[in-house]
Amino acid sequence: MQDFQGRTAFVTGAASGIGRGLVRALLDQGANVMLADVEEEALKTTMAELASADNRIDSVVCDVADAAAVQAAAQRTFDRFGNVHVVCNNAGIGAGGMIEDVKPETWQWIIGVNLMGVVHGIQAFLPHMKAHGEASHIVNTASIAGMLTMPGMGPYCATKFAVVAMTEVLASELAGSSIGASVLCPLWVSTRIFESDRNRPSDLRSAVPEKFDPHRRAEVTELIKNGMDPAEVAARVLDGIRANRVHIFTHRETEAMTKGRFDGIMDAFGAISG
Repeated sequence: MQDFQGRTAFVTGAASGIGRGLVRALLDQGANVMLADVEEEALKTTMAELASADNRIDSVVCDVADAAAVQAAAQRTFDRFGNVHVVCNNAGIGAGGMIEDVKPETWQWIIGVNLMGVVHGIQAFLPHMKAHGEASHIVNTASIAGMLTMPGMGPYCATKFAVVAMTEVLASELAGSSIGASVLCPLWVSTRIFESDRNRPSDLRSAVPEKFDPHRRAEVTELIKNGMDPAEVAARVLDGIRANRVHIFTHRETEAMTKGRFDGIMDAFGAISG
């Protein structure tokens, strides 16, 4: 897919962070965009900021963990704009803790949003894309945590590894068709992901929250605060779509880190005798 002019995109997590960056980039390229987000007030604020493009934008409050809500949001997009060509399954949350300490409610919440939210987006839009037959693309937001692991991030890494694997499978299933699939794997980006708990459903709040190392929390908070501008991430996503690139990375320094992981895996194969 090379041209976004007059095309339609659907973006989840669109009211902030990477999602808002994607919305702005797509609008700049002449696309129509449906903004979907679970935060109604933030969505209203973002829509007001984009008022100059009001004939090419619309919004819908949507919890991506709810399959029916995503299906309804998809139908609203079809009704408003017709054919959809770009789907950015971008909504995500950050939650974690040491594996032995992570509560079932936290697992349910992060799997529902980070993993099933992507599944719901694919299943709501892919049949439609196949039916209209025009050049289209699905972008699933994972993280470099879908390639690398670190202590205290078990649930987050588990869901992001799953999104990477699912996108690789999807790309192979769509090979040779007019539809491409990419997975976005950024490192530190200036977003509100460390404030994800603001959107945790009341029924998935644990009475005893997970423990976090306060020094590590402060360090990560600073890294995110000074992270890459979402606009730069969005530019790399559009470039990845045009190139039909399965993996979209944002930070060159993660190349050596990822290579180190795979070198360790290959060494383990080398340990096989016979």
